[in-house]
Amino acid sequence: MLGAMFRADTPFPPNLRSQGGGHYYFIDRDGKAFRHVLNFLRLGRLDLPLGYGETALLKAEADFYQIQPLLDALRELEASQGSPAPAAALLHADVEASPRLVHFSARRGPHHYELSSARVDTFRANLFCTDPECLGALRARFGVAAEERAEGGPHFRLEWAPRPTELPEAEYGKLGLQPLWTGRPGQRREVVGTPGFLEEVLQVALEHGFRLDSVFPDPEDLLNSRSLRFVRH
Repeated sequence: MLGAMFRADTPFPPNLRSQGGGHYYFIDRDGKAFRHVLNFLRLGRLDLPLGYGETALLKAEADFYQIQPLLDALRELEASQGSPAPAAALLHADVEASPRLVHFSARRGPHHYELSSARVDTFRANLFCTDPECLGALRARFGVAAEERAEGGPHFRLEWAPRPTELPEAEYGKLGLQPLWTGRPGQRREVVGTPGFLEEVLQVALEHGFRLDSVFPDPEDLLNSRSLRFVRH
């Protein structure tokens, strides 16, 4: 992927520095984890600090950059270290939807404007997890760098609002809204609402050995709930 990004015919132009001139590329990923990605590309081997505990996050980064040899090296490292029983942990996911009506002027002709409106649903999610590896996997799943939108410790929050088709992109941008995406490059998909978001959380939780403990408010309607609680004993 890095090779594709920096080809001469790349569709991603560099950014211009505001001071001092020159150009640079900004990659919205975890900067600390990229140190180990870069060292692997330089040295051709995996060389991690003693007691390194973020292999799940590094695997997510290797998957994002599509570096198969690094993924293979990480799997070999995990196999050589054995598979100790995962520690007890708690994962809590809360999501809230807030609809609002947005009014805007829609152009219908050269000199004809009409007042229109569109419903915009804003979603706010709070994720709490006592397992650092699972928390890192959730950050990677939703494209959140470790330093961004984080509360510190086992928390991080997300806020997004899908653009309704009747709302022009220019008006959407003025509102300061942004969508939420998941998936690897080339396979990205938009998280439209609560069911899509909770389905992604559920997949990550099961991959890390959690089981569903409680659903609020309706246990029979899992993907439309407001709160999910997972435990791992």
